Amino acid sequence: MMGHQAEKLEKLVASSTAKKSKKTRFVAITSGKGGVGKSTISSNLAYILSQNGLNVGIFDADIGLANLDVMFNVSIKKNILHVLKGEAKVSDILIPITRNLILIPGDSGDEILKYSDEALFTRFMQEAQVLDKLDVMIIDTGAGIGEHIQMFMNAADDVIVVTVPDPAAITDAYATIKTISSMRNDISVIMNQVRGEKEAVAVFDKIKKVALSNIREDLNLSYLGKVNSDSKVSTSVKQRELVSVICPSSQPAMDLELIAKEIAKNLERNVLVSSNESGLTGLFRRLMQHF
Repeated sequence: MMGHQAEKLEKLVASSTAKKSKKTRFVAITSGKGGVGKSTISSNLAYILSQNGLNVGIFDADIGLANLDVMFNVSIKKNILHVLKGEAKVSDILIPITRNLILIPGDSGDEILKYSDEALFTRFMQEAQVLDKLDVMIIDTGAGIGEHIQMFMNAADDVIVVTVPDPAAITDAYATIKTISSMRNDISVIMNQVRGEKEAVAVFDKIKKVALSNIREDLNLSYLGKVNSDSKVSTSVKQRELVSVICPSSQPAMDLELIAKEIAKNLERNVLVSSNESGLTGLFRRLMQHF
């Protein structure tokens, strides 16, 4: 039954994405466990990229623990499921954060795929075209390696795993990397809450060594950057502010700027994007293809 629904949705998506204005790069940010700062990093990176002149969407796919509304200090009343059920329009759920940054309250891939009413989905895909000019969409996934999270991993151009230098978190990050490696060969890692570059690189090197030995030798596991441990980050979260906004000269904010620059380099090269998909319609097209 679900396979039939996915097939029907895929046809609908294919028929509604004929004309595209811009390639959107989809960047999924995930973690092996909760509490490692994944959403903090996602929200700050989205903001920094938008401040650098890019049109950015951030899709909240962290179901159950969705907290991007807290990060951006906004109120979310409806999400993408309300649109797919016909209870809201796409424009009703989009939350503008800055001139170039839009928050898209999402839901899990498996929940999204349950809704295959042809008329509603066709209308949804038409309405979603307002997001076709996005340069990048950050997908803030849930923690762990659940099936719906894997759907977003498959749909993304880039997958970033966030972890901290804690033995339990590192173990979970390795398990996540192992699962993702069955779907793709290129995975990036951000080391969060570290004392400095030396510690970050040392921990990453250990993860990479184990991964290359036990997963496969040709795995392209790369170090994207680090974010220093700093009380300013937790303070900003408590204040419902972004550290890159209220403490732009702090070390974590500067670290995030460097990571954003690395992501922007990929946007310029667009080396991994092979199709002309864009915005929310592009994301849904990919979700259908990988179901």
